[in-house]
Amino acid sequence: MKIAIVGSGNMGGGLGKIWAKAGHHVIFSYSRDESKLRQLAAEAGENATVGTPEVAVAQSDVVMLAVWLPSLAAVFQSTGSLDGKIIITCVSGLQPDFTGKTIGIATDLKTSVAEMIQQFAPKAKVVEAFNITFAEVVAAESRKFGSDRPSIFYCGDDAEAKTIVAGLIAECGYQAVEAGDLIVARSLETLATAWVQFAVTSQLFPNLGLKALQR
Repeated sequence: MKIAIVGSGNMGGGLGKIWAKAGHHVIFSYSRDESKLRQLAAEAGENATVGTPEVAVAQSDVVMLAVWLPSLAAVFQSTGSLDGKIIITCVSGLQPDFTGKTIGIATDLKTSVAEMIQQFAPKAKVVEAFNITFAEVVAAESRKFGSDRPSIFYCGDDAEAKTIVAGLIAECGYQAVEAGDLIVARSLETLATAWVQFAVTSQLFPNLGLKALQR
């Protein structure tokens, strides 16, 4: 499978390296420092290359979108058409309070970032995933905590896209947990923000994983 990494920071870069080493063709893109992209590709091995966002998206089936929310508009201007692409997003629009003084997550948002992305690219297949793990866990030699694999919830409206994303999650060493339609991203993005806030304020970050138990 061909995967474009748009936003090659710690999260996107880490996932890209795992997928490249699993045999997928990965194209790293969108960084202020092009030398960082070349370094990621070198570390990922022979299945990884570097390209502009437009080239990366055009040549790929799956787009891993891992950028800061304020950069989203600029990213979309640089990707070209996203029609027919599977877009995996871990972009958050909520702000954690790392002082630990507040209860709840304050926001003026009326929808999730994943739904915003779907509105921008209506012919793409958007799946929310990878927002309840930390880049430090992704970068570790193994995602396991003892004998346990942490869970990754994912949601979206396209069944085939979700099946493909579930496989990519499993290849990273996580337990893939299907959470429903894309509207569930409203809850999932909130959960992710609360999760990172708890991890930091409890001083358990980053050596922490979330495990879902299902009957």
